[in-house]
Amino acid sequence: MRTKPYILPTILMVFASNLSIADQNSRQLVELPEMMQQHMMSNMRDHLSVINEILINMADDQLDQAAEIAESRLGMSSLESHGASHMAKFMPEGMRQAGTNMHRAASQFALKAQEGEILPAYAALSKITSACVTCHSGYRIR
Repeated sequence: MRTKPYILPTILMVFASNLSIADQNSRQLVELPEMMQQHMMSNMRDHLSVINEILINMADDQLDQAAEIAESRLGMSSLESHGASHMAKFMPEGMRQAGTNMHRAASQFALKAQEGEILPAYAALSKITSACVTCHSGYRIR
């Protein structure tokens, strides 16, 4: 199958435009004390790891295990272990709201996953990642 002649220039234009967007980072800078910055980065890396564990369990049809992981490590019951109350005072309101939305979505996912239906569970999981995307699209830390 032959490639259409306009495909490569289109791909290059998209790539180049993404580079210029990356150079003009318009996300709001949130300055944190060094210790808080490291704590937040550690939490976010763990959140990503948790989402991966959830996906692995869902792929293995282990929805109860996915629910347990989601609630205990991302859900509303995990806020204390993340130091959320200490971190919140350093965040702008929109960033706090995105974080709260993510934790609420994780608890909602856990409830949906416990029902045992995979497609509604995936839909609920997308609300977790949507909250992550919202925050990462709007904010950066230093």
